[in-house]
Amino acid sequence: MSKVFLDTNILVYSLDQSDAGKREKCRGIIKSLTGENSGVISTQVMQEFYVAATAKMGADPLLIKDILRFLERFETVVVSPMLIKEAIDCAIINRLSFWDALIVVSAESAYCETLWTEDLNHGQVIRGVRIENPLK
Repeated sequence: MSKVFLDTNILVYSLDQSDAGKREKCRGIIKSLTGENSGVISTQVMQEFYVAATAKMGADPLLIKDILRFLERFETVVVSPMLIKEAIDCAIINRLSFWDALIVVSAESAYCETLWTEDLNHGQVIRGVRIENPLK
């Protein structure tokens, strides 16, 4: 399988106690990508996941730290000054938020064919990365 970049929302939904369907689907996605060794995340995704899970969902910080340790099995893109500058350009050209553009350029930098997210337009291709909403 080609590499797939996971946006933060997929990780957050894997803990969502209010929607069992999304939770189980996202856990299946994570498990599948782990088994195929084809999942990619970034340091931005790790940070956003920690904040969303602890501050917004009230999850135990040590539990989230353990989950982040598990996610180290995925290839991880380290956000660098170069990626930040690329994200600025991507945001301007594609009329995206800076944070969404940083996700896109991180996926591109890891040679991911696909970005799984709920935040962008399903089917859209940005910088050679196809946007897919796996929860549709």
